[in-house]
Amino acid sequence: MLIVRLTSAVARGLLVATLIMTPALVVPGLSSDSTQIVLLVALLAAMLTVVEYNSESPSIVEFRDAAPFNRLRFACLFAIAFMLSAIFKGMTDPTTLTSALTSIGMIVGNAIDFPYSPVRLVVLMLPSDASYETVNFVRTAAGLAYVISLVAMTAFLVLVRVLNWPARSGAFNIWVNLPLFDPTAGGDVVERLHRDARINIALGFLLPFLVPAVVKLASDLIDPLSLQNPQTLIWTISAWAFLPASIIMRGIAMGKIADMIEDKRKRAYAEAENGFQAA
Repeated sequence: MLIVRLTSAVARGLLVATLIMTPALVVPGLSSDSTQIVLLVALLAAMLTVVEYNSESPSIVEFRDAAPFNRLRFACLFAIAFMLSAIFKGMTDPTTLTSALTSIGMIVGNAIDFPYSPVRLVVLMLPSDASYETVNFVRTAAGLAYVISLVAMTAFLVLVRVLNWPARSGAFNIWVNLPLFDPTAGGDVVERLHRDARINIALGFLLPFLVPAVVKLASDLIDPLSLQNPQTLIWTISAWAFLPASIIMRGIAMGKIADMIEDKRKRAYAEAENGFQAA
């Protein structure tokens, strides 16, 4: 059992390191200093992942034993980072794959790029002196990343509503899967979970609109983030699309857990009442 858990933790660490290094491996022209920084970050992330999944006691990773929640989030972020990296590489070294991804991204980006849409706000977040290539890439990348995040959220919603996640995997341990949630902090657990679920879902829906607006409003007070660097551009768009989707998925999961606890309470009350009447 110990060897299996360690092997699984090491495999997860390698996958996380691969995710972090993907843009640096796909996009050419990375400097030696940037390469060292990417390797260091990938190594630290891999070590933290191995320690987290190899330990019996949870620390910060939620839904550790409630597959495939974290696997779906990882697949979503990896797909976004890889596809954006491939599109950027296609600007200088086009292939069949990069051309196909670019075409799909341009179609989706142009379709979503209407007034007050998340994609339009991301484009408006760019500085006024941004090049045409940068603006076109941001529109294409934002459209493709947004669609990937919507697909991930839809897939998780199907897992919850149709496939009855996480009940189909057996008993759900709140302490292991929600290490940052304290059931004894006060108040009813079900009400707190429902409240946290609503907050997460609302925040996830608002973030794609709020982040570009806040950056644009603050650009006159602070130096805007340079989006001319390929690595910065890829990770900025990836975070903009992935974080809201991840927060919404967390809200859906917490709402499902609250419903499970409430149903279990009702069954326990019904059994106790039947037992009292029988006595």
